[in-house]
Amino acid sequence: MWFRNLRIFRLSADWNKDLNQFAAALAKLPLNRCGGFDMQSRGWVYPKDGEFVHVVNGQWLLALGVEQKLLPASVIRQVTQERAAQIEADQARKVGRKEMRDLRDGVTLELLPKAFTCRRTTWAWIDPAHDWLVIDAGADAKADEFLDVLLKSVGDVHVRPLQTQVSPSSAMTEWLAAGDSPAGFSIDDDLELRTAASGESAIRYVRHALEGKEIQAHIANGKIATKLAVTWNDRVSFVLNDKLQLKRLTFLDILKEEAEQSAQDADEQFDVDFALMAGELGRMFDDLLLALGGEAKPV
Repeated sequence: MWFRNLRIFRLSADWNKDLNQFAAALAKLPLNRCGGFDMQSRGWVYPKDGEFVHVVNGQWLLALGVEQKLLPASVIRQVTQERAAQIEADQARKVGRKEMRDLRDGVTLELLPKAFTCRRTTWAWIDPAHDWLVIDAGADAKADEFLDVLLKSVGDVHVRPLQTQVSPSSAMTEWLAAGDSPAGFSIDDDLELRTAASGESAIRYVRHALEGKEIQAHIANGKIATKLAVTWNDRVSFVLNDKLQLKRLTFLDILKEEAEQSAQDADEQFDVDFALMAGELGRMFDDLLLALGGEAKPV
């Protein structure tokens, strides 16, 4: 249970932290199988042990399940074109634009019940003591999907993205310009720089030393850092971007060894991994907020 890509949110301080009520709200929207004519179904699944909220050391683990039909557009297009060609051959006329749309809709409805389905899970962690909501999602669409279902299930929860006094881009650029990293962090060897004015021109460094005059010159010429790989306390590595998202999260060997030494079996390992991850990330968030000038309060 190790998250890979973090979207970090704050829950409003007045949200209802009653675990039983929260779990009961999720239970009203479980994942159901896609119906014959449904392209997608979304709902909550058990993270573990038959409960919609799995709790370890006061930390909550949630899992959103999504079932989707696999019906490629290329297949629909091919069958539609075959049907149109048959009509043109049989009736000696051209299929019009509206009729083609109707054909495509009919083919889609015909093929949907026969389509294969796949399932995926989006995980999230809630720290009710500190009002963190962290979604493990590599794309904005998956995070938005999770939030959409969460708010439909638990309507009285107010969620906002984490915001800081200093923007990540400004802070990362300053660290590179000064040749120094904030307390608790070290700068690694991946970087993206963009032109501040247009945002179009980009320079990327991968597994490249970031010390020296070359990086300094780019910054002096107006480029700003939009992605930077860092490591926190020799325990967690990640890429921080200008949207305050943590990508390619890697929990280093020393941390995983601690987890493995604490667990007796696979079932216990799941809980140990989650507890250790939540604890480490909570402490890392504190240091990250300090590095970014503190949290910006909502207006």
